[in-house]
Amino acid sequence: MKLIISEKPSQAFAYAKALGVKGKKDGYMESNEFIITWCVGHLITLSDPSVYDEKYKKWNYDDLPILPPNFKYQISKDKEKQFKVVKWLMNRKDVTEIVNGCDAGREGELIFRLVYMQAGCDKPFSRLWISSMEDSAIREGMANLKTRSEFDNLYYSALCRMWADWIVGINATRLFSLLYRKTLNIGRVQTPTLAMLTRRHDQISFFKEEKFYKVNVHIGGATASTDRINDETAANNILSSCRNYPVICNSVLSERKSVAVPKLFDLTSLQREANKVLGYTAKQTLDYAQSLYEKKLITYPRTDSRYLTDDMGETLSAVLHMAAKVPPFDNIPNFYPSTEQVINNKKVSDHHAIIPTKELEKTDLGTLTNGEKSLLLLIICRLLCAVYYPYTYESVTTEFECHGHKFTLKGTKVISLGFKEIQNLIKSPKDEDEENDVLLSDFHQGQLFENCEMDVSEHHTKPPKPHTEATLLFEMEKAGAKDMSDDVERKGIGTPATRAAIIEKIVQTGFAERKGKNIVPTKNGNILISVLPETFTYADLTYEWENKLILITKGELLYTEFMREIKQMISELVKKYPCITKEENRIFENDITR
Repeated sequence: MKLIISEKPSQAFAYAKALGVKGKKDGYMESNEFIITWCVGHLITLSDPSVYDEKYKKWNYDDLPILPPNFKYQISKDKEKQFKVVKWLMNRKDVTEIVNGCDAGREGELIFRLVYMQAGCDKPFSRLWISSMEDSAIREGMANLKTRSEFDNLYYSALCRMWADWIVGINATRLFSLLYRKTLNIGRVQTPTLAMLTRRHDQISFFKEEKFYKVNVHIGGATASTDRINDETAANNILSSCRNYPVICNSVLSERKSVAVPKLFDLTSLQREANKVLGYTAKQTLDYAQSLYEKKLITYPRTDSRYLTDDMGETLSAVLHMAAKVPPFDNIPNFYPSTEQVINNKKVSDHHAIIPTKELEKTDLGTLTNGEKSLLLLIICRLLCAVYYPYTYESVTTEFECHGHKFTLKGTKVISLGFKEIQNLIKSPKDEDEENDVLLSDFHQGQLFENCEMDVSEHHTKPPKPHTEATLLFEMEKAGAKDMSDDVERKGIGTPATRAAIIEKIVQTGFAERKGKNIVPTKNGNILISVLPETFTYADLTYEWENKLILITKGELLYTEFMREIKQMISELVKKYPCITKEENRIFENDITR
């Protein structure tokens, strides 16, 4: 009997469907050939410090750093029942082979191996490594199982990531909390995210507004302007020198341009778009997406891929046919989708992009909550846009001259709205990041204009805008990405599945707050980042780790060497901060004493 262990129930049900396993039991499914069970995410976690020594229940500076020689593990709270099921199945006498069917990635490898170890199992196991949950992909993967040894180094890299996060989080949190007499949660991802908010806050707070001027000439219903002029007197002198002189059109330069169709959604891009268009927080979007997934209306939402695999062609065609019938998309003119635009096997990791499912045809959208329906329409819209045509336009730069001074007029002429025609069905053009189209009058070189109206306009430089969740998610996704190896599983800080929780935690712990759509640091948030070393406030730690974890995966760096460096870094950190002044340890509001 072959036992397949998946990462989550939905994955197990997909395996069961593909392999014809229908016997539903309590916590697993069984047929004559297969048993399929599941973890519930991380069934096994690292133990609390107090498990190593009772003294660690209290936070004391003299006990730092806490560096266990051998890590201990425990079953995740509220998941004991499913662990018992998995352990029992692993050790069942008729089970002769085990298949690791968890996600094809670093964390999937870790989840399975920790369960295997905690269950005390020594039976042989192989690896199911697939990126698509289509029936054909599952069956092909099962016919071509990989050996466990191929993924040993991937497992070591996953262990190192988990161990290092534990060491840094436990020690840094206790160290700075004790120093400043306030619970300060320090983390490799959470702290740089807060720092992004505080740096933007500083840019706004210390911004010095600058005044500047432009001289404008109004021609045929359009306005051409000089470049920025910093001195008002100089601007007025230009205005005076141009009065009573004709304006001539020196040149008209036009360039045909296009905006490519948007990619399909991964979770982060869906959260960003839902924040911009619908005003949802990252957590709200994840909750609505999870609900839609459980109702089988969309594919797995916690993905970082924005493409589909080539074995999904038939499914994609069927879903597109259904999506194009959903109001308000049911009257799209000349809808001939280019499905090849969204298919790329090389750019699909653990899961493919988020798209609607065939359940769309059977579902009355009126039965969904407003939040679910709005998000589903956003996902449908993105799918239809991604297979449509580019937005094409003509960029026109017209240059005028008057008495030796140059004036420029820029604008666009729409050639084809393309995907924007679909996009505009559920979102206003004002939601777009780019400027709206400006329709220009027709000018040609050598045209002469007499008695044109002219004036000087006053302008002011503007500070950066506060972060919204959309812009914060973008920064998290891109943080340190250029410094990371091309081989890393995920760039940026956090993962699509964890970024919403990280933002929520920063808010819930009082280091940031929401003000309308904006998210800003609190006083304590600003103070926290100001007292921490840069090691914790930038993404450097993440990209350094990720690059080394890739070397471990490739067998080019020993995991023991990586852990030696982590322990050394934390030991040096504790030595560097032996004490602070009484004034310093009272700088936070609502001081505490442990």
